[in-house]
Amino acid sequence: MDQHLHVFITVAERQNFSRAAEALHMTQPAVSQYIRTFEDNIGVRLLERTNKYVRLNKAGEIVYHHAKEIVSLYTRMQNLVDDLTNKASGSLSIGASYTFGEYVLPHIIAKMQQTYPEVQPTVTIGNTAEIADAVIRHQLDVGIVEGHFKKEQQLKIEPFAEDDMVIVAAPDHPLAARNDNVAMEELEDETWILREFGSGTREAADSVFQRHNMSPDKIMNIGSTQPIKEAVKAGLGISLLSQWAIQEELQHGDLQIVEVTGLPYRRRFSILTTSPFQTKALQVFIDLLRYNKELTAFKSDREY
Repeated sequence: MDQHLHVFITVAERQNFSRAAEALHMTQPAVSQYIRTFEDNIGVRLLERTNKYVRLNKAGEIVYHHAKEIVSLYTRMQNLVDDLTNKASGSLSIGASYTFGEYVLPHIIAKMQQTYPEVQPTVTIGNTAEIADAVIRHQLDVGIVEGHFKKEQQLKIEPFAEDDMVIVAAPDHPLAARNDNVAMEELEDETWILREFGSGTREAADSVFQRHNMSPDKIMNIGSTQPIKEAVKAGLGISLLSQWAIQEELQHGDLQIVEVTGLPYRRRFSILTTSPFQTKALQVFIDLLRYNKELTAFKSDREY
């Protein structure tokens, strides 16, 4: 990879020539010379310099954004070439939406590390749109997302797993004592504790409401799943959550599934990639996703 590009990225991220020089094991004058030459080659100043900081200007932001893509593509190219003679190894950048990333992905990575310890995974957790965009921009090798999103031409989308969404309540909630199935319409006046708009879990809840012509008035929005579970356990309301996310609480009796007619709501998870060429590290990871029995073991069978 071009050294000028590497130096520029380091300076932009460290926002300081001295810190960049230390990270690069270079002298500060050498770093400054690299930046001057790089700016001359680009034909425009890329960094705003003061005594206190170094910051990207508008042109610098454009160059930095594309420089990161170039570095990612170069690394992938090098890994593909290395793979011709070597076993699965090297870096693997994985992105996942919150439910899968927090509750399932750690188990998949642990299994991969047992068999392929030389693979070096890094994980980014975000919402579906963020992960898809990062895959498109080559900042991630692979993404795992749920729900619906705008399909981009560059993306290869492979459905690989299904997730059941169920309604949960505290064990002492009146709904938990019901011996019969609850009609969805009976839940309209309940307090619903839900993820924020834009999340796949919230999209599922809104889809359930639309399917049953419901418009609950009492909704509490919380930005992550764990505090939602704590709020439900505390008796603040009910929620629609992934069966992957509630296994521990069900086993310990902290939450209970409310049997509702027409549920569970099933959503699909997909693998996102772009390049037709895959490193061995990416191949073994995707194979683990495709054929891992743990994914089906998570399925809700009501035998908790």
